[in-house]
Amino acid sequence: MKKTYKIDVDCANCANKMEEATKKTLGVADASVNFMALKMKVTFEEGADVDAVMQQVLANCKKVEDDCEIFL
Repeated sequence: MKKTYKIDVDCANCANKMEEATKKTLGVADASVNFMALKMKVTFEEGADVDAVMQQVLANCKKVEDDCEIFL
């Protein structure tokens, strides 16, 4: 399953950090962050609990960029 989320991030480098942190999250098959559009596309692994995975994605992104936001 794929979902798109609105994000708030200050710079392209920070967006790249968010993308890498998201890709490393358990339950995420793939992810891409578009800094210009302020959007994150996430492809979830089969059977993943989307809400739980996205809470972990947000936590992981906050570790690498503490002032980022993902609007769940």
